[in-house]
Amino acid sequence: MSHEQQRQAVVDWAPELADLTPGRTGNLSVREGDAFAVTPTGVPYDGFDADDVPVVDLEGEQVAGEMKPSSEVPMHRHLYRFLDTGAVVHTHSTWSTTMSVLHEPLPPVHYMIVAVGREVPVAEYAPYGTEELARNIVDAMDEADSRACFVENHGLVVTGEDLPSAVENTGHVENLSQVYLQARGNGEPQELSDAQLGVVEEKFESYGQ
Repeated sequence: MSHEQQRQAVVDWAPELADLTPGRTGNLSVREGDAFAVTPTGVPYDGFDADDVPVVDLEGEQVAGEMKPSSEVPMHRHLYRFLDTGAVVHTHSTWSTTMSVLHEPLPPVHYMIVAVGREVPVAEYAPYGTEELARNIVDAMDEADSRACFVENHGLVVTGEDLPSAVENTGHVENLSQVYLQARGNGEPQELSDAQLGVVEEKFESYGQ
């Protein structure tokens, strides 16, 4: 994928954030090699074109694009440097952010959780846009072997092999957070066992066309 293709992918997928996060609070990026294209900061999701999209290298230097990159560049950069991923989505979606305010991980109450792992952990709070927050997110995902995490009193971060899968998995986590919180309000949610999750993981290896 060239820089041009990366930047067009950001333009194509950024509007999906409008359904997942309020205002202009979300961001996403896609990596190719030693650089990633990322949504610009403070701009409506349909308010920029490919030439505007910033491209940032893994050292944090902007190498292309007419607009300033997201304030969460440190988070994206650390995820690409330390975890094996091709895309990152960050939202303040309602149900996931509720989980982050509760400081609670999402347990395996539904088999679709294996799209991101066996739980969604919680990263420790730090001010947004900081190296400290970036490290906390990487540590939480790495320790839980998960492709998603809540960030205390902040929101949700999801990774994927590409933007379509990262956006899709963001939707899965948001939906499962809603299901979990609603179930807990009506009783005691029952978790799937490791053996049950293992069967689903095996089935997912051959899922799709």
